[in-house]
Amino acid sequence: MEANYEDISLTCKDCGTTFTFTAGEQQFYAEKGFTNQPVRCQSCRKVKKQQRNNNY
Repeated sequence: MEANYEDISLTCKDCGTTFTFTAGEQQFYAEKGFTNQPVRCQSCRKVKKQQRNNNY
């Protein structure tokens, strides 16, 4: 059964910016088995990832 995905507007929990969770991203998340929508925009995700990597 194939799901129909549509772009969704979400709000970043770090900076409050509205960002688009595209249909393609939703399909990718579903294929990887991810069940949660992203909570951060692309730039905040990069910053968070960099902070995580610097702690090791």
